[in-house]
Amino acid sequence: MAKSADLYVGNQLFVGPANHLGAPIPPVGFGIGPTKIRGAAYLAGPVMIGSPLTFTKGPNFNEANLMIGRSGNLEALPPPLSIVKVSSFGFPPTPLDVVLGDILGPVGISINASFISILGVTNAVGILNWIGVKNFVGLKAQTGLELRAGASVDTGAEVTTGAVAENTAGRVINGAVVINGALHVNGFVSWLSSIVGTTKLFDIIHPTKKNHRLRHACLEGPEHGVYHRGRLTNNNVIELPEYWRGLVDPETITVNLTSHGIYQELFVQKIEWGSRIYVMNNGGGPIDCSYVVYGERKDVAKLELEYEGTEMIYQDIERK
Repeated sequence: MAKSADLYVGNQLFVGPANHLGAPIPPVGFGIGPTKIRGAAYLAGPVMIGSPLTFTKGPNFNEANLMIGRSGNLEALPPPLSIVKVSSFGFPPTPLDVVLGDILGPVGISINASFISILGVTNAVGILNWIGVKNFVGLKAQTGLELRAGASVDTGAEVTTGAVAENTAGRVINGAVVINGALHVNGFVSWLSSIVGTTKLFDIIHPTKKNHRLRHACLEGPEHGVYHRGRLTNNNVIELPEYWRGLVDPETITVNLTSHGIYQELFVQKIEWGSRIYVMNNGGGPIDCSYVVYGERKDVAKLELEYEGTEMIYQDIERK
């Protein structure tokens, strides 16, 4: 192996020109003759960068045409924080700066790392397989299938066309997410804002019929309502939950009473401080009834029933 000091190539560098049926193939993409691009390099490959111990399958079984590992240069200690960095300094970032998909078919990128940070705009076409922590700052547009194992934090807008399968400890999204397709989450989902949809339902395994499922839909109404129900026996006071004082507007409270056993002339005598409801029997007999109490939440803005326009609005839930 010959060694030299610094090697300077003034024009183009060619290492192992490619051959087709015994004839050399020039790298015409770099230009030929007066049109050639100075400083360009062509390597027939495969190419290995970094520590030679990173890829150990031997000279006759190459893992990839381009293999990049941690730096194996002792003069580069401590090693760089990242293996690959893409920079758009001097120019606005575009989706072409990171991954360019082949128009003839999906071209994906598979990344195995402990932490991945991408600043700017990314456009991925194909299959993405993330192992570790992914941090996106900016806009991400993705077409294809994405598999994640780890935590994902997205700041900005995300548009996903296709299926998203996640097995993560947690995902935090600050911004709007538009998903054109099905989203299946095997775990808990916590929302800090309103859930807007054309319908809201649950679909579970049927509790009594084999090989069946049971589906229920939410009751729709013109308010953000809550209810409290129970049974009143030999008592005339309905004690509302303590938290109703901070949750429900007392002026919106309504009560439904249903007699049990015999007919009773029941009525609501008064509602005290939005906490107690006094029920009376006009016939003077004992009280035995079930009740349902409704109220409208006061901690969020009132529901705007009709509004102008054809696009959906996402209402701020904080009461003004």
